[in-house]
Order: sequence, then C-alpha cells, then structure tokens
Amino acid sequence: MTFLKIETLPSDLSIQIVSLNRPDVRNAFHPGMIQEITVTFQKFNQDSKIKAVILRGEGTAFCSGADLNWMKEMVQYSFEENITDSEKLWAMFEAVAFCSVPVIGVVHGAVFGGALGLVAACDYVFSEAQTKFCFSEVKLGLAPAVISSFVLRKVSDGHARGLMISADVFLTEKAQAVGLTHSTFTGTADLVTLMKSISTNGIEAMKETKKLLNEISKADWPSQKKITTKVISERRMSAEGQERLKKFVEKS
Repeated sequence: MTFLKIETLPSDLSIQIVSLNRPDVRNAFHPGMIQEITVTFQKFNQDSKIKAVILRGEGTAFCSGADLNWMKEMVQYSFEENITDSEKLWAMFEAVAFCSVPVIGVVHGAVFGGALGLVAACDYVFSEAQTKFCFSEVKLGLAPAVISSFVLRKVSDGHARGLMISADVFLTEKAQAVGLTHSTFTGTADLVTLMKSISTNGIEAMKETKKLLNEISKADWPSQKKITTKVISERRMSAEGQERLKKFVEKS
C-alpha cells in the first residue's frame, strides 16, 4: 500500500489496523488514497477471519480533508469529470460504512471536510479531547454534499444544519453530544478494552447486526417488520446462535 499502512492488532490477529499514511499533508486524501481505502475495505468483506477494523491516522492529524493539489485540479474538471470524481468519493465512504465487520475510528488532531465522512462511516469512534472538527466546505464555496448522507445516519438534521452551515470548528465534547463520536480517547487502554469486548462477541452476530442496521435505515415500515423478524429467526436457528444460547441457559 502506498497511502495506507495495514497491520494486525498484536493482541488479536483477527483485528486489522488501517492507518492513513500521508502524515506530511495531515493525511489529506486524493484519488490514490481514496482508491486504496475503497479496495482495502471491500477486501475485508472477503476474509471470514477478520472480527473488526480500526481506522486511524499517522502523524499530527487523523485527516485534514481533501488534498490541496487535488482541489486545484478540480477547478479544471468538467461536470462529467466532477460526477465521476464524486462517485469515487461516495464509493470510499460506502466501502467503510458497509464493511461487513465493525469499523472503529480513532481520531486526533484535525478532522476537516470530507474526513468527517470517514468518521460518520465508522460504527464506533474514539476521539482525543482536543481534536478539532469542522464541516469546512461552505468556507470554500462548496457543500458537504457527498458526506451528508453518511453524516445524517448519525447526526440529527438539526445538528447537521447548524454545523454545516456555520462551518464552525468544534471539539470532541460537541462531537459526542451530537452523536458523531462516542468516547474520549485517553490512551491505548481504551481501545484494548473495547477490542476485548468485541472479541468475545459472535462474529456472525456482529456482521448480521451491522447488515441489519444498514438495511432498516433505508427501509419503509412494513419492510422493517419483514427484515427484523427474518433476521432474529435466522440468528436463533444459526449454529452460532444455538451454541451461545445453550451456554447462556446452562449458566443461568
């Protein structure tokens, strides 16, 4: 990988660590990085041994948004080229959001512009206390368009409007309050604790839960009834469900 660093968690080889690796530009993403992230997360879906993925950034910031040189190129794009470019950006966020296993974000430093799409695509997010967040698009005469669909899966319409239209910088406390992140990151022990908890869960159960949430978020009410009753019935009858339920009953 050119723009990513991929490792396994030493304490649990079934957990992958993906690090954005352009620290000299605060991990700003460009077409090359976007493609690598997309392909990497799509490949995770094909590995049944992976339990979870940690997404983080090298250097002083998680991600500062779009690369400056890439933004300079955009000025010359035709409408069709902009559509193609934006669809690739969407595909990256979608690959993370619909990755079959839980994706845990660990962010620090700065999370600006499109980087908030990556944060919103994660299932659980740690952020250091002084991390700065900003939907900065309107400052540049743009709109947080592609990321909006992913952000609104976590943040209410009211909060999103205030943050996106003002383009104000906000810290972790605010990010947690609006539902963008979950916990303040104080050190590796926080991550280890969560990973230990995840490691004790049923792998297939976590995958099905994530798939379920993705499906019902876009389904109408009658469809939600059909989807949810089908999933719980299948899980009750699955080998993993049967084994774990029996162990639970025997302990009770």
